[in-house]
Amino acid sequence: MTHCFHASILRDYDIRGTVDETLFGADAFAVGRSFATRVRRAGGRRVAVGRDGRLSSPMLEAALVDGLTAGGVDVVRVGLGPSPMLYFAEATLEVDAAIQVTGSHNPAGDNGFKLVLAHDSFFGDDVRDLARLAEAGDWEAGSGTVTDAAVMEDYVARLLAGAAGGTFRIGWDAGNGAAGPVIERLTQALPGEHHLLYTEVDGAFPHHHPDPTIPANLADLIALIRRERLDFGFAFDGDGDRIGAVDARGRIVWGDQILALLAEPLLREVPGACVVADVKSSDTLFDRVRALGGRAVMAKSGHSQIKARMKAERAAIGAELSGHIFFAHGYYGFDDALYAAVRLIGAIHHSGLSLAELIDRLPATHASPELRIAVPENRRLAIVEEVRARVLATGARVDQTDGLRVSTPDGWWLLRASNTQPAVTLRAEAADEAGLDRLLATIDQQLALSGVSRAT
Repeated sequence: MTHCFHASILRDYDIRGTVDETLFGADAFAVGRSFATRVRRAGGRRVAVGRDGRLSSPMLEAALVDGLTAGGVDVVRVGLGPSPMLYFAEATLEVDAAIQVTGSHNPAGDNGFKLVLAHDSFFGDDVRDLARLAEAGDWEAGSGTVTDAAVMEDYVARLLAGAAGGTFRIGWDAGNGAAGPVIERLTQALPGEHHLLYTEVDGAFPHHHPDPTIPANLADLIALIRRERLDFGFAFDGDGDRIGAVDARGRIVWGDQILALLAEPLLREVPGACVVADVKSSDTLFDRVRALGGRAVMAKSGHSQIKARMKAERAAIGAELSGHIFFAHGYYGFDDALYAAVRLIGAIHHSGLSLAELIDRLPATHASPELRIAVPENRRLAIVEEVRARVLATGARVDQTDGLRVSTPDGWWLLRASNTQPAVTLRAEAADEAGLDRLLATIDQQLALSGVSRAT
């Protein structure tokens, strides 16, 4: 028995595709067989499995579990919940690996798998190796068992163990994603006054899409904060591993700003600690970490890439602009938006200032949000390579950690291929609005030379 995957679903740091177009139940079964093979050949035997609230997740989970057990591993099902709950299960239960069925922030029709083996992210060549095993039919065989484990209450208790005080009036927007039930339990136990939006899990996402990097998706949270005069609010993506924040004035607080606020108390506690941030993050973040006595490291974007780089650097904390916040000091090293919310509440409390006042203290810049431009899948990497060649030919100062980050007298701009969608992503940051306009105009010129318009 052999199986071939659609090439587009094999992403750099997970597996993701459109259900019934590029991703099918047979793929989930094959992922299970191949992953079980890797687990057994690494000396493991037990795999935790969780799922998000997407409409296709129960079907994919069932096929995945069938594949895992046919590959001879025992499955521990933790059920519906955010990806960090599955990571918590992998860290605390007696298992050797874990898989979360999730489409994260992708469109409602998409889904996929995030994988962990021996406490490490399973990505890059490892993901491609699953395809190699499937195509060759090089699978272990057996008859594994299936058991259920209720971990949500233990997970919520662990989140609360990270609380460091603070009584605020807070809005929480779950976006009908998998984090909703955890948010309900968490806010019942936290002090303060909590106003909840869309905590009922609904894979149709009837109110707005659960992606807090898109300002439009934060409109309901901002309206709630203004209407109820709340201190601040949080929003979460579909599987609860990315956080968005909004202050009392309705200003969006991006992932690199959240990291800047969290880094200050951490570096007081752990002087000289390493802080990792992705290439989309502001120069002001890296400057701030260094000014606080920390060691700042720029890394590739992607939750698996950041986790791997943090381990290599023995970093205490890390983040992506997109709102993945990773805690190694005092936690397990994975990205957890709910834990980030708890820790940020404590940081605000101990600062003696409001979140809005803390944001006012950060250096002012003019930056675009992270912009995604849909492109054909077969052009996703090629466009970046074409722009790279043209820019390097001009002698510009280019950082190639991930795509290209080009420094100019105005500031910097970034272009990279998305690893989760058929898209390229870009961002620019300057000291003033005129400089930002010039940077974006430069990007537009380069994209146009590759047949792409940012307007689309």
